[in-house]
Amino acid sequence: MTSGPDKLADQLRQTSLAAKTVTDEEANVQDIIAAARADYANLLGVLYAQASYGAAISIRIDGTEVSSISPLSVPSDVDQIAIAVDAGPRFRFATAEVSPLPPAFKIPEGFKRRRSAGSQIIQRTVQDAITAWRNAGYAKAQVADQSLIANHYDATVSVSVAIETGPKLQFGDLILVTESGVREARVRAIAGLPSGEVFSEIALNETAERLRRTGAFQSVILEETDTVRTGNLIDIIARLEPAPKRRFGVGAEVQSLEGLSLSGFWLHRNLLGGAERLRVEGEVGGIGGDSGGTDYTASIRYERPATFTPKTDLYLVGTLSAQDEPEFSQNTVVLAGGFNRELSDTLTSEAGIAYQYSDVEDADGASVLEHVFLPLAVTFDNRNDPVDPKSGYYTSLELAPFYGINQESGDGAWSYLDARTYLALGADSGTVFAIRGQLGSLIGAEAGAVPPNSLFFSGGSDTVRGQAFQSLGIETDTGTVGGRSFAAFSTELRYALNPTWSVVGFYDTGFIAADSNWSEDGQSHSGAGVGLRYNTTLGPLRFDVGTPVSGGDSGAVEIYIGIGQAF
Repeated sequence: MTSGPDKLADQLRQTSLAAKTVTDEEANVQDIIAAARADYANLLGVLYAQASYGAAISIRIDGTEVSSISPLSVPSDVDQIAIAVDAGPRFRFATAEVSPLPPAFKIPEGFKRRRSAGSQIIQRTVQDAITAWRNAGYAKAQVADQSLIANHYDATVSVSVAIETGPKLQFGDLILVTESGVREARVRAIAGLPSGEVFSEIALNETAERLRRTGAFQSVILEETDTVRTGNLIDIIARLEPAPKRRFGVGAEVQSLEGLSLSGFWLHRNLLGGAERLRVEGEVGGIGGDSGGTDYTASIRYERPATFTPKTDLYLVGTLSAQDEPEFSQNTVVLAGGFNRELSDTLTSEAGIAYQYSDVEDADGASVLEHVFLPLAVTFDNRNDPVDPKSGYYTSLELAPFYGINQESGDGAWSYLDARTYLALGADSGTVFAIRGQLGSLIGAEAGAVPPNSLFFSGGSDTVRGQAFQSLGIETDTGTVGGRSFAAFSTELRYALNPTWSVVGFYDTGFIAADSNWSEDGQSHSGAGVGLRYNTTLGPLRFDVGTPVSGGDSGAVEIYIGIGQAF
């Protein structure tokens, strides 16, 4: 295949159906000829996108132009396919007009006179203008007339597109035309269609996303009606396909020191006919490990979407757990409830109340603690993929003031910050630099007056890989306890060898202090290592090997296996 610039030639090769079909061992002559015929249009689309409107394409099979081969006289075999493309000159805009434009609409930088006149910038400009009109209330905005004239004498293109906006409309009613298994009143409450307000494509997409997020629907399609009702109202048709009501899952993770963790859950997506979710789950951790004993957790969680407002969900949680950690053992009962609220597509918040009973044995002896917590959280997440992120940011801030009910329990506040960012290096995003920072602090109560799991340790898969699990704490006369402040910093460089396999290099460091202010008297350690990733439909299968860099046992090796990136 020949062409102009090497980059364009590569694009043409990748687009060619014939080039792919000839490598298919099961393809016959008819398949090859059909692919070659389709390539005229396929290649032309690539050329138009690159502003090559005067290109010449020749596709020959054994010396005969494919377009001249009669369907009734197909050759018995194919020895050679030759695709020749003369891209010709790159055309530029002589004029570039789309009108009328919505207020404050900014024409894309490339849609201007003398700029390269690729078809994609034309399509994007027109589509962006129509979307802007729709978001301004003009739901029926569409292209009324268009003219695209290519002048081959001076390699220019004149583009003129006229948009018909139609009337400014308001949302009407939500019309349910399918049986979804969820009561109609609850569907409307969850959707929260802003009836009577100015139409907006953004608001329509948010309505659909709220329905999808419940998990009760396998498919959500919202469409505007063709007709406009009196008062400039436009109704929205909802086609909802129910998801299977019940679901279950299992999981496993292996770490060299912490051992095997097994987990499972059972989920009902529509418990009471209002898209309520009931999730029962359990986990057994530390099986065969060397990080204390075996840990057990069982929980039940109920969620009701659209409680009070379409963007507010109610949750109720009950948890029983038994932790046997290197520095403490703790049996816990937690009863909690609260609300999650969607503030935007990327910002969510949570507020609630929780009662926690803790039967504790640690370096300071045995104690029974009872606390009431007021957990608050705000999370920002615009990552492109939570399981395998390549771009974006994640930040979670948690704050939990608490009050001690019995004499042994103290008052104070617990806080934790987790911030992550991802930078794709190179146009193909095959190399990603990931950074994570963590900060934690406990103010008010002394270490012995709070549950050990409210204190901070460092070491292990979630803090410092290469170091033993919870190996860094505060040394006392009676043993090791958790710190009242904590900091950790992690970096990873992820490099894709091919679409299936990736290699990773990482460095983690952690810091623990006895007070709440990250004092200089604290202790730190670090670890580094390498990893391998195998991409699956569930996310990358992770295999990491780490060793201490500072602190810890020199030469020790820790192994981590799981699903999804480490952070």
